[in-house]
Amino acid sequence: MFGIVRPCAHRLSEGLRTEWMAHLCGLCLALRSDHGQFARIVTNYDGLIVSVLTEAQAERTTGWRRTAGPCPLRAMRTAPVARGEGARLAAAVSLVLASAKVRDHVADGDGLLKRRPVAAAARRVAAGWDRAGARTGAQLGFDTALLVDAVDRQTGIELLAGPGTPLLAVTEPTETATAAAFAHTAILAGKPQNAEPLAEAGRLFGRLAHLLDAVEDQEADAASGAWNPLTATGTTRAEARRLCDDALRGMRLALRDAQFTDDKLAHVLLVHELRQSVDRAFGTTACSHRAGGPAPDAAVPPSDVRQTGSFGPPPGNPYAPSPGSPVGPPQPPPEPPRDRRGLIAGCLVWAGLACTCQMCCGTFNDPWSHQRREGLCSQCDCGDCCEACDCCSNCGDCCESCDCCDCGCDCSC
Repeated sequence: MFGIVRPCAHRLSEGLRTEWMAHLCGLCLALRSDHGQFARIVTNYDGLIVSVLTEAQAERTTGWRRTAGPCPLRAMRTAPVARGEGARLAAAVSLVLASAKVRDHVADGDGLLKRRPVAAAARRVAAGWDRAGARTGAQLGFDTALLVDAVDRQTGIELLAGPGTPLLAVTEPTETATAAAFAHTAILAGKPQNAEPLAEAGRLFGRLAHLLDAVEDQEADAASGAWNPLTATGTTRAEARRLCDDALRGMRLALRDAQFTDDKLAHVLLVHELRQSVDRAFGTTACSHRAGGPAPDAAVPPSDVRQTGSFGPPPGNPYAPSPGSPVGPPQPPPEPPRDRRGLIAGCLVWAGLACTCQMCCGTFNDPWSHQRREGLCSQCDCGDCCEACDCCSNCGDCCESCDCCDCGCDCSC
């Protein structure tokens, strides 16, 4: 999976996490239904935003969810998944943009694509995705030629770009493509008045996607000699950060001008999580859920306050005699309960957990000790669950739906 908006489970309430997974699984299953099993590899985090926006504007109906069967990526659980035109549009857009990404890698000769037989096969796959995306887009009234044209122009712009070329001239094709996809969600949802503000939001989202990809890949591109927009145009990271912050503010304003039926998830993804993505790309965020101490910006307690930790007694030997008590030998700590599986039984349970991806997603019991543990997905760079609300401190009433995070934070707006 790829994408710039990768929400952390610690920052999403249970309800929003279920909604987000419903759209992610809905996109994956829409790709399978319309285009076959192989097309599911283009499932991506950014593509599902198209589905989220469509549903956020539409009136609720009885057929907007269906129950999907067990899936390894859901730890073999069933789940409600999004269905309908929003998921299909997300699938069409994902196919066309994935096709463009493949062609771009072929043109750059990345990895195995340097070999002619592999490159030829990749081109055939990309062409098939273009046709499949165009077919679904036509059924939804969306002309994917807008996306293909924008991507084709990207190559020519990159060839002409050099020191002094405005960076926004390089990001323009991506902006045009995402603006068209965002605007069409208003048509599908029956809210044509939202097309203009959502086109603006999509344009800025495309700018952010292009800039953040360039920032994250700059060092690797320099090492491999690949083309990078920041390096080619001589743009500093400070200027790139300024453009990203301007895009974030513009997106919040554009979303305020649109009319939504229920915009909680869309607001979290496109306001809070998008800012986290920018901070993550520029290395200005830290995860408070990882062990090893507080985040760099955590408040330091006064030195005269005795530290007791989040819970429990102060540090020290809890079994040592307290002042004034009769002196005597310290009592040993109680023996921990011994309820461990044997080596072979634990290995068998571990294999079952690994095969069902429960060790990647959600929570699971340790195969040997039975202790409750978090999956690998929880070890993300996520910051505090309410850190993202700081983005609203100077934006007026843009966060009137900040209760969407359901974590008791006060955005002061």
